[in-house]
Amino acid sequence: MSPRYWTRWVVEQGGARWFLRLQARGDNPFARLITTPEALRDPYPQIEAIRARGRLVHSAYFSATTDYDLIRTMLRDNRFGSFGPDGLDMPQWLRNSMKKAPTPPNPVEPPSMLMMDPPEHTRLRKSVSAAFTPRAIGRLRDRVESVTAELLNALPPDGSADLIENFAQQVPIAIIAEMLGFPQDKRDEFLAWGDAGSPLLDIGISWRTWRDAYLAMGVMDRYLDGHLAQLRSEPGEDILSSLVTAGDLDDRELKATASLLMGAGFETTVNLIGNGIVQLLSHPEQLAKLREDPELWPQAVDEILRFDPPVTMTARIALCDAEIGGFTLPAGTVIVMSLAGANRDPDKFEDPNRFDITRSNAKEHLTFSSGIHTCLGASLARMEGVYALRSLFDNFPNLALSGAPQRRPLYTLHGYAHMPARLGQRATAVVQ
Repeated sequence: MSPRYWTRWVVEQGGARWFLRLQARGDNPFARLITTPEALRDPYPQIEAIRARGRLVHSAYFSATTDYDLIRTMLRDNRFGSFGPDGLDMPQWLRNSMKKAPTPPNPVEPPSMLMMDPPEHTRLRKSVSAAFTPRAIGRLRDRVESVTAELLNALPPDGSADLIENFAQQVPIAIIAEMLGFPQDKRDEFLAWGDAGSPLLDIGISWRTWRDAYLAMGVMDRYLDGHLAQLRSEPGEDILSSLVTAGDLDDRELKATASLLMGAGFETTVNLIGNGIVQLLSHPEQLAKLREDPELWPQAVDEILRFDPPVTMTARIALCDAEIGGFTLPAGTVIVMSLAGANRDPDKFEDPNRFDITRSNAKEHLTFSSGIHTCLGASLARMEGVYALRSLFDNFPNLALSGAPQRRPLYTLHGYAHMPARLGQRATAVVQ
């Protein structure tokens, strides 16, 4: 990469990296939340330190909140928009410099709908929403069931396995690849691209991590060029073929949408499954309730999403002067929102640090965001999570971890990279 890209990294990540590391040495719990190894393992002490300072905590360049009502309100208020590098206040010469270092289509820059506001967001979201209707999700159920069964049958009947590499990763990548018309024999490449690109959702990542992410996105971009050309000549029944055939999106929009669907469709679900395994094994009394009453599985998945969310934070910028919840926020104010903190707000969830699969309002968590940016694939992720977790524990009733699971070195996407386990004897009969 040319020196121009180093300038772009400084603007997008480097400046925040230096500032947050400096702040973490002092008394800034948010800076410690996203820079310290301790917070990777357990973010909640720092989340509670932020909460103890008030509903909205101000610092030099942004404000932070763990408050459920504030976060939900701002996510649903059109006075607050998506925040990315384009929202930074910078001189024109610096903007011009960044334009000379273009990045490939990816989930964290326009025209990804994640980073767009209406009316462009509305247009892009409408183009893909048909793939996530209840009827469309229902049609995917059989495929989720068959993929899960294949993976479980491939696990050694009485041995060891890495439940991330051999199971949790494989379920969602197979489904999203099918939805995008990608060949199944490319799964390993898709996983590698996803692993490299995931840190882009964090704040203050290193130059090397940022560079490697965009190099991986560049490889994916070139692959998508050929894939889109093939779909134009031989469209299939997948969502990407439908978008190509409709002709409403240009190539950069198509590729940004594909990369977002691949990232969101994979990352959220693999973390949900992995986090769910750990929480259920850590709370055997809750797992026993599920074995007594399997109808509780959908509610259990929502409690996993609340208690140990696969996505922990997001951000918004005030598009105009706004008063909200008794706070006056000038235009341009950046608000970093702890979704994990909102999900454990004691004003919303009774005894929020207790993992309880019978919690009546667990589904009101904010893990899938709220408002116009609510995750399109929320229903699909829930369905995959329910079936994958139930099938795993039904097939291997004596499943146990054989070592400490290893967290991924990411703050926004909260999940595991490895999870060694002893499977135990396979059940002789599994009730579906």
